[in-house]
Amino acid sequence: MQQTKPSLSKTFLTILGLSAIGFILWLAFTFLLYEALIRLGFNSDFWPMLTALSTAIAAGTILSSAFLVYRELKDNEISRSLEVADRLFEELNSPENIAARRYVYLELPADPQVGLAQLDEVGREQVKRVLNMLDRISFLALGELIDEERIIPWINPVIAKSWEKLGPYVRYERQRRGEDDYYLLAERFGEYCLVWRMEQRGKAATQWVDKGL
Repeated sequence: MQQTKPSLSKTFLTILGLSAIGFILWLAFTFLLYEALIRLGFNSDFWPMLTALSTAIAAGTILSSAFLVYRELKDNEISRSLEVADRLFEELNSPENIAARRYVYLELPADPQVGLAQLDEVGREQVKRVLNMLDRISFLALGELIDEERIIPWINPVIAKSWEKLGPYVRYERQRRGEDDYYLLAERFGEYCLVWRMEQRGKAATQWVDKGL
């Protein structure tokens, strides 16, 4: 603690000294410019000229600072979005999530009444895992916590195919429970991905292949 105070004082004096030197240099530059204009025949007053130049420099400094702050915020936003996308990529490609999606894609019947009646505890856990994955990604995307334009092209197949299978189950369960908000975010993002897939790829329905990669 005894070494901190002198260090802070020295820093403050350094900033004060540099500010004073900068102010003096600015006055000297303005005065030399004023003298040069007088010698060239321009009729000008020193203090109004100093005020005008200082105002112009201050405005330029503010605009430059604002641009630098904007660039820094934009870089931080991109960096954060890429970091979240990287974590999502690792999570989506974990062995547990791949196995859960494979079960949903290949083992889950199209009719939710039939499927729910046949589900054992293991199958129920697989379905819930995929639904919770959809809900989490939907929260991040719809809340603009990740860059949608960057993430949609590579995440779309997972979301669209999962929702194509689970959408009927969610709607059936929502009606049965009487809960209008049951996996509502997952539905919004899932439907959005299906529409995006139709517009970009020309089709939304999936051809399910057994024992695929």
